[in-house]
Amino acid sequence: MGVDTICPAIAPQLPQLQPRDSALSVSDTPEKIQEPRTWRSDGWTAQVIKNEDDDGWAVAMTKDGQSEPALVGPWTMGRDKKNPKPLDSNAFSTLVKTASEFVRRSEQQLHASLHQSIAVTAGGARVTVHLDIEPDEDNPSATLSARDEGDDLLAEVRVGPSFKLNRSSAVAWVEGGFGKPKGG
Repeated sequence: MGVDTICPAIAPQLPQLQPRDSALSVSDTPEKIQEPRTWRSDGWTAQVIKNEDDDGWAVAMTKDGQSEPALVGPWTMGRDKKNPKPLDSNAFSTLVKTASEFVRRSEQQLHASLHQSIAVTAGGARVTVHLDIEPDEDNPSATLSARDEGDDLLAEVRVGPSFKLNRSSAVAWVEGGFGKPKGG
């Protein structure tokens, strides 16, 4: 999910962070920062920015090594009702927890959309039909497979990544003898 999707008015104000190599050495570890509008620690950077849509402020949470924020949300005004409330240890910890949970849920949702399964009864037997999608940019593909109650593989065929797995398509495939399904 990009910054432009979350809040286009603040996207130009966000720092452009460069991806890092997956093998970080001690000297590559990002420097810890604890400033009123920028905190970096625990693998995350919080940046308080002006929200151009209104008179308020926003905070962008970016995971180290990522070029775009994982989460952008509103930020509290300070006592003077003009400037943002400064970041502090408690606020940063809460932001890290929230952003980490958001990333985890997004990853779970993506996994669930790419690896679907449905259990059906066809011909008196209980069969679990799986659809596993490989979202390659150049050549996306998918595999439809069926397993019995003992988790033994009954059949496996290649289908298009746009194949829709639902109860009726699963039953039709099983009852049809596991041939290449229509629309697959």
